[in-house]
Amino acid sequence: MKLQWTEAAREDLARLHAFRTKSSPAAAAKAVKALVAAPLRLLEQPRIGETLEEFEPREVRRWLIGRHELRYEIREKTVFVLRIWHTREDR
Repeated sequence: MKLQWTEAAREDLARLHAFRTKSSPAAAAKAVKALVAAPLRLLEQPRIGETLEEFEPREVRRWLIGRHELRYEIREKTVFVLRIWHTREDR
């Protein structure tokens, strides 16, 4: 398996970092570091997240990482990180 981040997911990381930096630069850096590292676990356990049936036949899943939701898609031998947001965000 290999891991690939979409442009939208990279933009989400930047947005989350910018928002958290306003109150605590150290906390922002720590959160982004954890969110970047967590998807590496998907290389070993790609089906760890909950299946989102509304996307079928695509295999899109969601995985909660602390207070953040990570959406990803499994296609053949690649895990695509689609989006990331804080669970308190209005999505």
